[in-house]
Amino acid sequence: MKEHQHIEWKEVWKDECLKWISGFANAEGGVLEIGKDDSGVVVGVPEVEKLLEVLPNKVRDVLGILVAVNLREEAGREYLEIVVDSYLYPVSYRGQYFVRVGSTLQELKGGALDGFLLKKQGKHWDGVPVPYVSAADLDAQALQRFRERAARSRRLSPEILEEDNAHLIDKLHLMEGSYLKRAALLLFHADPERFVTGAYVKVGFFESNADLLYQDEIHGDLFSQVNRTIEVLQAKYLRALISYEGLQRVETYPVPEEALREAILNAIAHKDYGSGIPIQISVYDDKIMIWNSGQLPPEWTVERLTEKHNSRPYNPDVANAFFRAGMIEAWGRGIERIVHACQAQGLPLPVWQYEKTGLWTVFGFAAKPQPESQPESQPESVSLEVRVLRLLATRGPLSKSALSSMLGQKEVSGSLNQLIRRLLTTGMLAYTLPDKPQSRLQQYRLTEAGLQFLATLR
Repeated sequence: MKEHQHIEWKEVWKDECLKWISGFANAEGGVLEIGKDDSGVVVGVPEVEKLLEVLPNKVRDVLGILVAVNLREEAGREYLEIVVDSYLYPVSYRGQYFVRVGSTLQELKGGALDGFLLKKQGKHWDGVPVPYVSAADLDAQALQRFRERAARSRRLSPEILEEDNAHLIDKLHLMEGSYLKRAALLLFHADPERFVTGAYVKVGFFESNADLLYQDEIHGDLFSQVNRTIEVLQAKYLRALISYEGLQRVETYPVPEEALREAILNAIAHKDYGSGIPIQISVYDDKIMIWNSGQLPPEWTVERLTEKHNSRPYNPDVANAFFRAGMIEAWGRGIERIVHACQAQGLPLPVWQYEKTGLWTVFGFAAKPQPESQPESQPESVSLEVRVLRLLATRGPLSKSALSSMLGQKEVSGSLNQLIRRLLTTGMLAYTLPDKPQSRLQQYRLTEAGLQFLATLR
């Protein structure tokens, strides 16, 4: 047997043990056993009679809770068993708050402490009211787009959707008395970052962990962030495998759109907005990594997340609005839908990694795109000019060194330098940093003229 969520062993009693008792009280309850070593072997307790008399009062006076203190015996040696119930209100140890997580004791600080205290009061971070802002300050277009989505999903009645904005917000339970909740501002304000720091999405393309080639930020209400993030990823970051069915051009992305949309929805709907940290999407040549700050429920693991589970939204009011808009389910099936979408296309399943500060969703790309998505692999008969233009058309802006690498060159060749100068002169390429042509961050993008030239080659 080992220490776990509900068991902790200590060889001797010290007043510091009160931290563990408060941690159990703030979590699911548990048993602190005094007189056992780290292996759970009984070593005995000095002054056991005195402790039996003192400990109940000390716990009551310092923590304000009652515990049962029992004398036990094993292999001829005595130990104390302190049984701690789970408390519905927060239990403080000299102004500090601890919680038992697995076999560890965690002190709660910052956003985690805020969330803990709110939860003990039956509230959530996104349900906190915000003064000095009203329904009239919300974006009318964002609300109209929500109405259209909700009408299609049929998850709100036509009568509710015909209400004015203030009443619609109230029917969505986004009001606390006369105040808007934080969720209302995230969902429907044109600039939610005025109220919530870090409420946006950051996307970057990395050549390696240290080399960021280009990046974007997606701001605005949360509904817009979902759609805009997918648009930006597909337009600039994910290389599509292009094929033709007759005259119909078909683009196949390395991550199914349904899986990508679900992963982004999960990140946006379940992010810990109290952290002040944006959602971060890192795209590499062979994978895409989506990270959002947040915590799983205490008893949950990644394995539990990927199995059949109930819905436990981190931001219930935000999640409810997404559900009414028909964008998420209310049955905890998001992960399942991602898995099914990947399986349907015969692609590798994503991997989830949970850290103390947040959750990663990692999609590995199955195989490198074929010729039109990977011009560098085209036969030598294809000119260098066409190969460069096709690379930029499929990958978006690239640096000269990145182009050289994708063309299979060990270093930037003289012919590539000469070609880029000519394409800039003819207007088929343009700088991404036109005011700093010699910048080490300089990249080259395809212009409309370059796209038209490529079109003539088909």
